[in-house]
Amino acid sequence: MVSPHDPRYELLLERLRTARVEAGVTQEAVAEVLGLQQPLVSRLEAGERKIDPIELAELCKLYGKPATYFVPGLPV
Repeated sequence: MVSPHDPRYELLLERLRTARVEAGVTQEAVAEVLGLQQPLVSRLEAGERKIDPIELAELCKLYGKPATYFVPGLPV
């Protein structure tokens, strides 16, 4: 498992926040899409909770970004 302090994971967290803001989506709206409560979305973005691959796929759709935006080097 990748450490939350790994630079690649830090990049993922930064891009999660950036993509949400660029898309004009609130944490509340993300929570609704993922079936979570807003505090859990905040914890995801802060790196206090690991993101599930299925959640990442949903966020890719919601933000209109490919998975490689969040995880560079990911096989296509």
